[in-house]
Amino acid sequence: MTSTPYTVADVMTTKVIAVTPSTGFKDIATAMEQWKVTALPVIEGEGHVVGVVSEADLLPKEEFHEHRPGLIEQMRRLGDTAKAGSTRAENLMTTPAVTVCPDATLPQAARLMADRHIKRLPVVDADGTLQGIVSRADLLKVFLRTDEELAAEIRRTVIDRLFPLSHEAVKVTVAQGIATLTGQVRDGNLIPLAERLTHSVEGIVDVRCQLKHPADATSS
Repeated sequence: MTSTPYTVADVMTTKVIAVTPSTGFKDIATAMEQWKVTALPVIEGEGHVVGVVSEADLLPKEEFHEHRPGLIEQMRRLGDTAKAGSTRAENLMTTPAVTVCPDATLPQAARLMADRHIKRLPVVDADGTLQGIVSRADLLKVFLRTDEELAAEIRRTVIDRLFPLSHEAVKVTVAQGIATLTGQVRDGNLIPLAERLTHSVEGIVDVRCQLKHPADATSS
């Protein structure tokens, strides 16, 4: 009934800057600055993702630059203090990497980012080979779809299919991503479904369903 949902493959960046386990600290920092990214996948062999190194992994080096942590602090923050003394990606990276597959839906990727408190995910195939990277900004690309494009999809995938006999009596408008459905339809039982399916169209911000059934007018 609905159109095929957007997947990670539709919005991911396929040109990915990655490092290897032997990449040095300064080279990692330089790559982040040069490519304006906050994290880099760490790969070995023919692109197998073994970890991710982020700005957060590099910060302990600066945090403990002017003072050596005491014994209690070392015990409390073993991971950070170990990274402060590390110089290569293999000792700095977070492993195993949190990854996502290309056919994951955008809500699935968004939930994974939220649950794990991360800003980007390496995209890997079934063998764990790097295919791309998806960021929070990539997931928001669907909201850049034009109002005209959204209205056309709602009419094609929702209204025309749900109401084949009365679809011409339905008006679909979209403004700033907010869809409004107005008009009369023959099957009032399908109105809640029409609203839900319109909500599911990628890029829709909100739905104002004002569809009516002839019986509604006679009963009021």
